[in-house]
Amino acid sequence: MFRLSHHLREALDHGAAPKRHLDPTRPKPGPVVIWNLVRRCNLTCRHCYSISGDVDFPRELTTAQVETVMDDLKAFRVPVLILSGGEPLLRPDIFEISRRSKAMGFFTALSTNGTLIDAAMADRIAEIGYDYVGISLDGIGATHDAFRRMDGAYDKALAALRLLRDRNVKVGVRFTMTAENQQHLAELVDLCRREKFAKFYLSHLVYAGRGNKNRATDAEWETTRRAMDFLISTALLSITRGEDFEIVTGNNDADAAYLLRWAEIVLPQAVETLRASLAAWGGNSSGLNVANIDNEGRVHPDTMWWHHALGNVKERPFSEIWMDTSDPIMAGLKQRPRPVKGRCAECQYLSLCSGNTRVRALQVTGDPWAEDPGCYLTDAEIGLAEDGTRVTVTPFRGVNHDRRSRLL
Repeated sequence: MFRLSHHLREALDHGAAPKRHLDPTRPKPGPVVIWNLVRRCNLTCRHCYSISGDVDFPRELTTAQVETVMDDLKAFRVPVLILSGGEPLLRPDIFEISRRSKAMGFFTALSTNGTLIDAAMADRIAEIGYDYVGISLDGIGATHDAFRRMDGAYDKALAALRLLRDRNVKVGVRFTMTAENQQHLAELVDLCRREKFAKFYLSHLVYAGRGNKNRATDAEWETTRRAMDFLISTALLSITRGEDFEIVTGNNDADAAYLLRWAEIVLPQAVETLRASLAAWGGNSSGLNVANIDNEGRVHPDTMWWHHALGNVKERPFSEIWMDTSDPIMAGLKQRPRPVKGRCAECQYLSLCSGNTRVRALQVTGDPWAEDPGCYLTDAEIGLAEDGTRVTVTPFRGVNHDRRSRLL
């Protein structure tokens, strides 16, 4: 996850006292764990990565097994549990697990489609004290309903967001952008700001198979760039107005390089502060700072790696599985810099994005270390000429820089 507002805020605070760094001698925390506790779901969404359905799936972890795993995660210094599904509210013991998670000191988040949340359910969620609840909206009205394959799903999800907000639960909207719903991006962000939902999360559209063809002019790449221009300008406006609103993105760590290049034009005085902030973040965290446990206990480098299991918590503790680099995928994901190839290997921003999304490269090319076909920056922008040699990067166009500058 790329915390766009966070990094932009740090850039704007470039004149403040330096941030206090963690003691390097302290043990590093474990990864954020996204935990698909149940695969059953009341929806059959078109973009579901877990291929859920409204049936009971066998071999799911029992409550006792979940508690054993939680004890291991706590000892391993895992800071965050994101409880997901399927639809996690369909798991009978979800509140028991959540209450225990909070009592153990985990930052506890709930990822739900929102359609099961009425006033009574909202009361139960508020009583648990979740640190964050994320609900997906795939567009406005009928567009969302079509993605979710349920009439009225949008109204139910929006009502859930409002019910939870009114109970002082921190809520946010997740939006997976595709060619069919990208026109709703601005309206959804405006909805979040107007309704005072705390966070907006953009999950990028993956342009599988395009590779390096027409990267500078293709309409799809331009859609991504326009989306980023809009999100950056909105985040900047929100910060300068003092709004309690965060914009984050996911599934395309090239966003870090794009933001840095934006700052070279709009915030040149803060570029070095921003560069340091982005370098400390380090880019894609699959297999390193983000982990996934599926409903049957299999451990994956993240939620997009369900085809690749590293082990099962029924057989070995998560802490052992996560530190085991005998798996070549896991070894490469933990390596810095990662053993990436092609334009990723030569990119001057490799330390900022860490080679972007490796599973996308695998799905398109069959090689997890190939260049990421989802990178929307041109060869010139990442420091490469067509013959592969270094060039001086010139600023990109596409942002109304004069208007942004007047906000500062």
